[in-house]
Amino acid sequence: MTALTGTRRLARLVLRRDRIRLALWVLGTPLLGYALAGSVAGVYPDEAARHGYAATSASSLVARAFNGPIASADLGAVVVAETYVTLALIVALLSTFTVARHTRQNEETGRAELLGASVVGRYAPLTAALLVVVAANVLAAALLTLALAGAGLPLAGSVAAAGAVGGVGVAFTGVAAVTAQLSVTSRGANALAAAVVGLSFVLRAAGDVLGDSSADGTRVESAWPSWLSPLGWGNQVRAFAGERWWVLALPVVLLLAGVALAYALAERRDQGAGLVAPRRGPATAAARLLSPAGLAWRMQRGTLLGWAVGVAVLGLSMGVAADEFNAMIDQNPAAAEAINAMGGGTDLVDAYLAAMLGLFALTIGAYVVQAMLRVRGDEADGVLEAALATAVSRTRWLGTQVLAAALGAVALLLLAGLTTGLGYGLVTGDPLGAAIELGGAALLRLPALLVVAGVVTALFGLLPRRSVVLSWTALLVFLLLGQLGAVLELPQAALNLSPYTHVPSVPAVDLAVLPLVVLAGVAAALLAVGVAAFRHRDVPS
Repeated sequence: MTALTGTRRLARLVLRRDRIRLALWVLGTPLLGYALAGSVAGVYPDEAARHGYAATSASSLVARAFNGPIASADLGAVVVAETYVTLALIVALLSTFTVARHTRQNEETGRAELLGASVVGRYAPLTAALLVVVAANVLAAALLTLALAGAGLPLAGSVAAAGAVGGVGVAFTGVAAVTAQLSVTSRGANALAAAVVGLSFVLRAAGDVLGDSSADGTRVESAWPSWLSPLGWGNQVRAFAGERWWVLALPVVLLLAGVALAYALAERRDQGAGLVAPRRGPATAAARLLSPAGLAWRMQRGTLLGWAVGVAVLGLSMGVAADEFNAMIDQNPAAAEAINAMGGGTDLVDAYLAAMLGLFALTIGAYVVQAMLRVRGDEADGVLEAALATAVSRTRWLGTQVLAAALGAVALLLLAGLTTGLGYGLVTGDPLGAAIELGGAALLRLPALLVVAGVVTALFGLLPRRSVVLSWTALLVFLLLGQLGAVLELPQAALNLSPYTHVPSVPAVDLAVLPLVVLAGVAAALLAVGVAAFRHRDVPS
């Protein structure tokens, strides 16, 4: 038996367990890329509009930080500037989470020990996970090439752009292979990998902000920090602007280095252990932990803190960018029309601020799904069974989890509104007034988030085994319908399926109370269905 014995069979097992998740990933990425490319082509239909966009993007430090450097005024380069960072972050996180799920999580739950009792080599589980994730990235990149070419973009540039996105996934596959050896829990491995993704984003943003603009003001050459970031490498490919194909080799080099390091680290640790020893807790629990509410806060405070930091930074940046918004819109009526479709109203700055608050609400919806799905993780890990063996009822336990997720959503929404208003107020001279106004406007998005929590609760109660996949799928559908549906001119009947569609876009439009009351009623009904179903089914399921 060699160290790789059983790799092929374990790869088939990974494919069997993640067949739905992988299908959504491989098909969803090109579909999202096609939709975004079509939307950008509609917003910037002619050379004058694209030239104005390129000039504004090259001169705006905020646009450089969040979208990356503009490579030229061609349509393909504008599409890359508008879509690359979004797609790259998606594949980076999907790659790291999938590797941790099939390596560290298997050791954490004891599946790896069970598999190890059969004829399986020491490196086979890690190798099988890496092969599947790399193959998923390659296949998604191939389909993304077809999607971009199908949207009317040149084939060579489409290959380069899709390769850049797939390369990010390949690079972070190697990163996840290493973090899976360091932490003793899958949550810790994911957190370490996510921290590397965040550091890569910061390095890329710093390099792009410090970069130099070309003489005609429509092209940016990044500074050296971008070359330290796997996310920055994708921009350096310069798709649709004289492609630099050799840059696509950098993610492969990082993958090979990561795999070699992961193999070496695996030799130096025991099965189920990590190289970073977990911190020992106190001998006795504090009084505040001896209740479902205290336990829920203890388990979610780290995640909530990480989200709060990200929301605060983004909110402040989006608020400051509002001051540059008028200059950008003055040069592009089509962009003004798109922002109006997303934010509503006639005042373009208010429409922009409303659109940003809407994006925050969608993003915080991911936090709600993540927080609520802990109930399924606790059930699968056996923690729930132990909790219910005490004097805690099922209704009280699940209700506490819902309350914790809702309070976290309130805190993040309020923080998003306050920081966005603070950033906007600092450049307009009224930071306190703007922060209060946008903080209140952000809280109006809460009923939509309660509907998201209700959907997850209902799925957990009715279909616990499918609740993870279906919950994330529901949020993705809400994203496409609620935020991009208006830009893509989808039918109103389809848009109405998203709870975000019914939230009044304050401050761009006047407040309407009835839709918020209806959303709250829908959320209460979904929560009641979920709790009732949970009370009448087996645990664990």
